[in-house]
Amino acid sequence: MMNIEEIIRLTLMEDIGESDHTTLSTVPAAAVKHARMIAKQAGILCGTNIVAKVFTTLDPHLTVDIVRHDGDAILPGDVILRVSGNARAILTGERTALNFIQRMSGIATKTHSLMKKVEGTNAKLLDTRKTTPLLRELEKYAVKCGGGDNHRFGLFDMVLIKDNHVDFAGGINAAILSANDYLTTHGKPLQIEIEVRNFDELREALQTGSIHRIMLDNFTPEQIRTALNIIAGKYPVEASGGITEENIRQYAETGVDYISVGALTHHIKSLDISLLAD
Repeated sequence: MMNIEEIIRLTLMEDIGESDHTTLSTVPAAAVKHARMIAKQAGILCGTNIVAKVFTTLDPHLTVDIVRHDGDAILPGDVILRVSGNARAILTGERTALNFIQRMSGIATKTHSLMKKVEGTNAKLLDTRKTTPLLRELEKYAVKCGGGDNHRFGLFDMVLIKDNHVDFAGGINAAILSANDYLTTHGKPLQIEIEVRNFDELREALQTGSIHRIMLDNFTPEQIRTALNIIAGKYPVEASGGITEENIRQYAETGVDYISVGALTHHIKSLDISLLAD
């Protein structure tokens, strides 16, 4: 799995290419300047340490003073951080740094907004694997900064049997039994979650057993209440599919344990943040 340093290095390479010709042609090589990153929109901050790594990757002699920290609520005009040192390095890293912190703060802000809507219920808000390629670690971290929880990180840390797995395997029972056999054979102590699309599949999953969590896919809140009565506390229950800002409270009030929302990471408006010369 690619680490953060490698992601930053490749992102800078993508932007800079052979060289930042604009900066090289306009700014003296020895110029030393100061800049501040400020919020232009209210939200939840996330990505300050990534910004610092972007700048110090370009020039380890740059000084980054973080004023507001990840998870903080910010308002327009708030100073987030200050960066000082070689002016060329600051300008070359500006857009990459902003791209990271704007998107991560957008995710944290969206997550926080939805968390407020389920406040007072027992439902935990989960992200999904609907993330930007290679940026999953950063985007899932942003969900945590906004107060949400992470679902599985990838295909390797949980068995989540979804609709296509069920159809290809030959049904709920066959998929669950096969998954358990696989985990036993390979010595993998992973949890198994089964996605069900209707009450027939739910009853089959309950009859089969040998699972750890049930996902109710595209159930209405009324159907979820019925399903919870059928499940009767035997397994934790996750609601997924068709959940929006407008109806998430209705889902949370059913009593489900988890609500997963792909829009936390794949349908996000970046937070407005700027870097200004001091």
